[in-house]
Amino acid sequence: MRIFTPDAQRPTSPANHRGTRAGSGLPTIRNMAQTFDVCIRGAGVVGRTLALLLARERLRVALVAPPPGAPAADDVRAYALNAASRTLLESVRGWPDAQHATAVLQMQVQADQDGMVRFDAAQQGCDALTWIVDVPALEARLAEAVRFQPLVEQVSTPVAAPLTIVCEGRASRTRAEFGAEFDITPYGQHAIATRLACERPHGQVARQWFAADGSILAFLPLGGAEGNSVAVVWSVPQERAAHWLQADEAEFTQQLREASRGSLGALQQIAPRASWALQQAQAHHWCGTVPGQPGQSWVLAGDAAHNVHPLAGQGLNLGLGDARALAQVLCKRAAWRGVGDQRLLRRYERDRKAALLPMGMAMDGLQQLFTRREGALAALRNWGMKGFDLSGPLKAWVARRAMGTE
Repeated sequence: MRIFTPDAQRPTSPANHRGTRAGSGLPTIRNMAQTFDVCIRGAGVVGRTLALLLARERLRVALVAPPPGAPAADDVRAYALNAASRTLLESVRGWPDAQHATAVLQMQVQADQDGMVRFDAAQQGCDALTWIVDVPALEARLAEAVRFQPLVEQVSTPVAAPLTIVCEGRASRTRAEFGAEFDITPYGQHAIATRLACERPHGQVARQWFAADGSILAFLPLGGAEGNSVAVVWSVPQERAAHWLQADEAEFTQQLREASRGSLGALQQIAPRASWALQQAQAHHWCGTVPGQPGQSWVLAGDAAHNVHPLAGQGLNLGLGDARALAQVLCKRAAWRGVGDQRLLRRYERDRKAALLPMGMAMDGLQQLFTRREGALAALRNWGMKGFDLSGPLKAWVARRAMGTE
């Protein structure tokens, strides 16, 4: 990866001669201005993965990212990534080591009464149901892969290109700049995330509890097969979020121990708490032409295009699915079509909206079902969970869909 500054002169190809800026270790760019096929706005997991996929197919990519060395806030997030996402990340050398990608052998989902659903990797005939991946480790691995890809330039501000791919996340400014409407349905919940050290090892089991007040608690195993730490995602009613963000550690961890029914024993908070509002959202249109720039197109990917509830941990899997689908559309195009061809981009949009629809509806339906507090509904959903756990083929099909193997 080369560092690029918009006001510098740039080479026309990676083979052009470059010197080194005195005292910085960064390349001094000479000769003619560089041109790009694609500008990717957003250097998160989806943006970097897309950059690597496109560069592998000989497209020249400008990746808009913070300057190297910019201070980063503590990141307590962890992603549940399925087999399809793992295969994609391995193909671009972006998959972290086993210590930072903990295989999940079992999943246990417990309702507010006696309803429970269990998934087991052995019953599915696979090595893992999913992997819980540490976000800083994943981003560091992808950044390293990008650094060694000569067709990717890191830039500090957006540059002109036939296609701009927007991967800035759900609060994307570029999406608004390009006039893409974003329909948002708030859930009236906030996610609180942190990390805990547990008295007992997690045993490579991902655990989730639905409570009678509508809150949803997930413990995601970290630290490899022998680990005893977990990433926490706790969805709480928005009126309680401020309290639990400010509560002292003893009150906070005691509440989590009660909500988790003491499954991992005593708990110790080992990372800061973070919070964000939960919502379902989707852009009306995922592609278009850049206003005032004839011949330039834009397209959305990842959270800039869609948001789902985190209760099934599918958000980043869907975003990486966008990256894979968009790269395939662009790299398999006819030679006479440009990367900004609207027919190509609309094909990608149709395919991804169709793939997103069942997952979005399922997550929204579950969220709505478990936030309703009527006694009759509580009995019905617990009965339904017990029936689903015994359903055989249906349960296996759902598991395969979540694992990305179907």
